[in-house]
Amino acid sequence: MTHTAPVVAAKRVVSNLRWWIASILFLSTIINYLDRQTLSLLAPFLKVQYHWTNTDYAYIVIAFRVAYAIGQTTFGRLMDKIGTRRGLTLSVAWYSVVSLLTPLASGLYSFGLFRFLLGAGESANWPAATKAVSEWFPKQERGLATAFFDSGSSVGGAIAPFIVLSVYFRWGWRPAVIIPGLLGFLWILLWRKIYQPPSSHPLISDGERELLARESRLTQSAVGTSTRMRDLLKLPQTWGTIISRSFTDPVWYFVTDWFPIYLVAKGIDLKSGVVAVWVPFIAADAGNFAGGIASGWLIKRGWSLGSARKAVVVFGGIGVMLLIPTIFTTNLFAITFLFATATFCYAAFSTIANVLPADLYDSGAVATVSGMSGTGAGIGTIIAFLLVGHYSDVRQGLTTHAFDPIVIVAGLIPFIGMILVLLLVRNTEATRRGLVRPL
Repeated sequence: MTHTAPVVAAKRVVSNLRWWIASILFLSTIINYLDRQTLSLLAPFLKVQYHWTNTDYAYIVIAFRVAYAIGQTTFGRLMDKIGTRRGLTLSVAWYSVVSLLTPLASGLYSFGLFRFLLGAGESANWPAATKAVSEWFPKQERGLATAFFDSGSSVGGAIAPFIVLSVYFRWGWRPAVIIPGLLGFLWILLWRKIYQPPSSHPLISDGERELLARESRLTQSAVGTSTRMRDLLKLPQTWGTIISRSFTDPVWYFVTDWFPIYLVAKGIDLKSGVVAVWVPFIAADAGNFAGGIASGWLIKRGWSLGSARKAVVVFGGIGVMLLIPTIFTTNLFAITFLFATATFCYAAFSTIANVLPADLYDSGAVATVSGMSGTGAGIGTIIAFLLVGHYSDVRQGLTTHAFDPIVIVAGLIPFIGMILVLLLVRNTEATRRGLVRPL
């Protein structure tokens, strides 16, 4: 009697699974930004309907930013405790429910409440995505992976005008804010099906698992960072990471939340200028990838990790100053071109700002530091928006020049941030003691 060996089914694997994970994070960021852009796009019309001043609108936006600032650190810390899969599920479910309830808003205070709740829910996206990148990507790919998921903000912002304004002109503002909430629930189903940590994912190949395990072993042997916030805040690298976003994100949020109003202040009809609204987002999308690809390319050519990252920071800090010349023109093409170029440069800088926590800290601290940097960005944005609302109202009689001082400051702040990042994010005594990874 002969015995045949049992047939063992071949293990089903997905090649380059980490890039599929990055794609899911990219979709999350698209929905996140599609959701938050509804208000800024509808603001010129809601201001008329509800008789809001620019200061009133600023308060609504600030309600979102306050919750977002608090939530970045709070939920960033939570992500490090409960894990990326569960944490991001809760985040997207939260803000999707808020989107579905927002049509109940009927005035300034109720809009402010719903935007506050939305900001709290959306705040976890970047700390969670940054943590996922630190778990799934080696250092030479982290810049590109971060650029990939971060570019979802640009794509979401770019498609939002076509979706939101089309629905608004046909059915009104309430149906326009429901759509992102429905998309969020569809995304959760996909996320729960696909995402697992690399050590336990059933679809990961042996080669990819070993690549990531080797990266993890190198990281663990090189760094022993305390995850306590008070210890992290003693490190200059932490403050450099916080500043990298605190001095750049407010400028981006000025573009996302005020650009349509800025165009109207310049005497441009929003219906004819709708193309201009999305062009800076497309440019920022390209800038995200340019920053990630450029830093990765420099590393492969022998540059140190720190030098490669800082080269992109310098490019971005200088380039954002191209916002300033827009004060001299009311030409739609010129304004669009300058804003697009500036947002391209901002996004390159932003990619590095978002990848720094993964570059510098171990997995148990990545989302925490990312969240703290987001909180810093939120505080900076709140201050900026208070000033934008106040000074644009005070200068409203100056017609096309109402926003001039605001745009000048927006062009200069990232340059100052660039200088501070270069000074703080470097190898120090903390690096030699193994508290942060070397650059």
